[in-house]
Amino acid sequence: MSGQQPVAVGRYAVGAGNPLLWVCGPCVIESHDLTLQIADALRGHAERLALPLVFKASFDKANRSSGKSFRGPGLQEGLKTLDAVKRATGLPVTTDVHECHQAAAVAEVCDILQVPAFLARQTDLLEACGRTGKVVNVKKGQFMAPWDMKNVVAKLGEFGNRNVLLTERGTTFGYGLLVNDMRAVPWMQETGAPVIFDATHSVQQPGALGDRTGGDRRMVPVLARAAVAAGCDGVFLETHPRPDEAKSDGPNMVPLDELPSVIETCLRVRAALTAPSATRADPHERCRKSA
Repeated sequence: MSGQQPVAVGRYAVGAGNPLLWVCGPCVIESHDLTLQIADALRGHAERLALPLVFKASFDKANRSSGKSFRGPGLQEGLKTLDAVKRATGLPVTTDVHECHQAAAVAEVCDILQVPAFLARQTDLLEACGRTGKVVNVKKGQFMAPWDMKNVVAKLGEFGNRNVLLTERGTTFGYGLLVNDMRAVPWMQETGAPVIFDATHSVQQPGALGDRTGGDRRMVPVLARAAVAAGCDGVFLETHPRPDEAKSDGPNMVPLDELPSVIETCLRVRAALTAPSATRADPHERCRKSA
C-alpha cells in the first residue's frame, strides 16, 4: 500500500511488498514438549517453503468461556518454553500480553508483543507494550470498525513506538458469529501499518459449545485465500497435531499435517498478485494466436 512502512521482525521485513509473514503455532502452551514438537515441525515447513515465519503460543488464555477451562502454564513457565523454542528453532516468537506488568518480561523473550482483540482500546496496556520498543501486534477488536485502528497506531506512536502490526480477526455479527469484510485489509493498511489476517479466530463461534468456543476450521483456508487476494501483509494460522484433542480453540485450528497445503495455496494466490505485468498472458495475444 502507498505510504506503508515495513516493520522489521527479527531478520524479516513485513509490509510494503515484502513476502507474506506467517504467524503460526498452537493456541496455548499445553506442555513444554508438545510446544517444542510443533515448533520444530513449523521450522521445517518454513525452511522448505522459504517462509518468514513467527512462532506463536499463549502462556495464558485469560478470556476463556469458563473459569474451569485450561488457561496455560502462566507467565514464568510459558516464557521459559517460548525461549526454548527460539533457541531450538531460530524462529522469532510472539505471545499475548493481557496485563501491563507482563509487557517487560515478555519483551525479554518475544520479538512481537501481541495485544488481544478485546484489549485493543486499553491505553495503559498499549503504552506498556509500546514502551518496550518491541514490535507490537494489535488485533482489531471484534467491536471496532477497521478505520478505528488509526487511533491505536496513533497511541503507540505517542508512546514512541512505530513498530506496529495490525491484525484483522473478524467482526461480531449478531450472537456467537463473526464475519469478515475484506475491505478491512486495505482500510487498515491506510494507517501505514502492515496488516495480518487471522484466519483462525475469524471462524470462531464464541461460546457456541456452551462452556467452550466453537468454530468451523473448514473455513480457515477459504478466508486465508481471500485475505491474501485482498492484499494482506501476513497470515495468522493456529495449528495443532490433533486439534480435536486440543485444550483451547481446537475447532478453529488447522491440523499440523494439513498446514503446508493451506500455505502453498495462499502463496500461489500471492504470486499471481505480485507477478510483473509483463509476464502475464495477454488475452488479446492468445486470441490472435488461436485465430
